[in-house]
Amino acid sequence: MAATSPPLTSTQPSKNITHNSCVKLLVHNSNLQSIPSNFAFINDPTACTADSLPTVDFSLLTSTDLDQRSKAIHLLGKACEEWGFFVLVNHGIPETLLKGIIDASWEYYELPEEEKHRYEAKTPLDPIKTGSGNLVNNTNQRVQLWRDFVKTYVHPEFHCPPKPQILRDILFEFSEKTRLVARKLIQGVGENLGFEEGYIDEALEMDSMFQVFAANFYPRCPHPEQAIGIPSHTDPGLFTFLIHNGVDGLQIEHDGWWFNADSPPNSILVVVGDHLEVHMAGCTIYLLNLKTSQPYIFSNGRCKSVNHKAVLNSERDRVSIVVSHGPSRETVVGPAAPLVQKDGRAVYRSMKYKDYMEWLQTKSRLNGQSMLEQQRII
Repeated sequence: MAATSPPLTSTQPSKNITHNSCVKLLVHNSNLQSIPSNFAFINDPTACTADSLPTVDFSLLTSTDLDQRSKAIHLLGKACEEWGFFVLVNHGIPETLLKGIIDASWEYYELPEEEKHRYEAKTPLDPIKTGSGNLVNNTNQRVQLWRDFVKTYVHPEFHCPPKPQILRDILFEFSEKTRLVARKLIQGVGENLGFEEGYIDEALEMDSMFQVFAANFYPRCPHPEQAIGIPSHTDPGLFTFLIHNGVDGLQIEHDGWWFNADSPPNSILVVVGDHLEVHMAGCTIYLLNLKTSQPYIFSNGRCKSVNHKAVLNSERDRVSIVVSHGPSRETVVGPAAPLVQKDGRAVYRSMKYKDYMEWLQTKSRLNGQSMLEQQRII
């Protein structure tokens, strides 16, 4: 079993990003043989390889064949319940678009440093920000992450750095297509729970979905066990999508073990976020299997956001594209009303999504508890 990362007390963008602290520049412009002390983070990058990871076929999820669609929706619910993660295939987003957004992100990281520094984070809620990121560990030491990032809010308002032009040209289409896929997945989860059509769209104000795009650059690392890309964490929002340049690095925790999240070409890695767990928390529901006419059980109280991390390697640079899909920033998110009515109690406190996001940017841990744990009603 891989070692668990130390608990975090905070994680936030670096405040003073210099040429020396840009990780890409540090690695590519020197013959680095050891890890600078400000990056020191002992971890175990090894992990298990699963015999099979949960896979959802999007083409079946949207099929007009009721039997195929029923099976796909059941598998979607099971993946959210048991793993908090799945591999999405046949999603309909063109391979050229997936490759194009990765290539455009590479070009961003080839820009002169002074151009990228224009978007150095000044406040946690800046709509465009770039940096490396750091954390304070449980011994009150600040540790810099072994990555560079650019992050931008792309919906309901669209923001993008003006350079490189190729990124600006392609990002709007990429965000639009991923947003449509995410909404179908969220609707599928709701259907699996027996919600009326349109309930989730209305409850979470999905027309104003808060969507965030990030391109992470993880330079090769001479000692991957002595630094970390992103330590163990869960994501805010409903679903997070991830693609990469063919270099694996995402690991997910399942039943106390860390697993490599390997993915076939042209697939999307999908991670369940905190607010899908919050909104779907409640009672146990019995639904009818359309094929067998027998009920099956879906315990939405166990629909969970999953711990995951980004580990490093010593041979190849890695670029990962991350797209987070959340409800409207103005939405008060709590357990879905129909589930609370059936169960008689709420499992989590309700909280406005923008307040949760602002809280996340300032404190990721408090007294050893994640924010999601703090929202749970004991």
